[in-house]
Amino acid sequence: MNRDAGNVLIVDDERSIRLSLRTILTNIGFDIVEAARGEEALALVRTVQFDAVLLDINMPGMGGVEVCKLIRKISPRLPIIMLTVQGSEDRKVEALDSGADDYITKPFQLRELTARLRAAVRRSKALEDTESPISVGEIMIDPGRHLVEKRGQAIHLTPKQFELLHFLMVHAGKPIPHAKLLRSVWGPEYGNELEYLRTFIRQIRMKIEDDPATPKYLQTDSHVGYRFSEHA
Repeated sequence: MNRDAGNVLIVDDERSIRLSLRTILTNIGFDIVEAARGEEALALVRTVQFDAVLLDINMPGMGGVEVCKLIRKISPRLPIIMLTVQGSEDRKVEALDSGADDYITKPFQLRELTARLRAAVRRSKALEDTESPISVGEIMIDPGRHLVEKRGQAIHLTPKQFELLHFLMVHAGKPIPHAKLLRSVWGPEYGNELEYLRTFIRQIRMKIEDDPATPKYLQTDSHVGYRFSEHA
């Protein structure tokens, strides 16, 4: 199998969309596996190593949100991009809350989709490189082992939550503007998707803070961005 670009699972009940995506993505170097239903996708994730998943949020039977949550349990580090319906902000937030790393709305531009998919695969593989652990207060992050601990107890983070926390901890003490965070963690084509940051920051606070409403570590710098406290 030629996996120069990556091995991608497409999960969508619409055959025409799967065929279109397969044609485009195969032509630019991706290896494609298809699933028409959530149950089929879960069986594939259990047996095949994928570099990313494109997952439709609206499917008959087991919906995309439930499938995403279950994929996260099977493969916590697998990048998931959710295909959502345009104009449904609540569904987009629901997609991120279910563990998706990114979403793109239908009808989508293929150039945008392929750029985001490439970025997800590239950044996922980059995290496999061993780096030194970082400790701030009671929080330790180890990129080499993809591990976060608080008081010695492991904390489960999705790939994008991990990447965002790692970037903030590398720059502990420095306020990072919203646009810089988005471009550094999601890619250069991002910058205005503030709902991404709000959702992921809230998710991370729920996992690492004793009191998420009064964060000790993950601080908000009003009108600027976010900062990981260096003296927590």
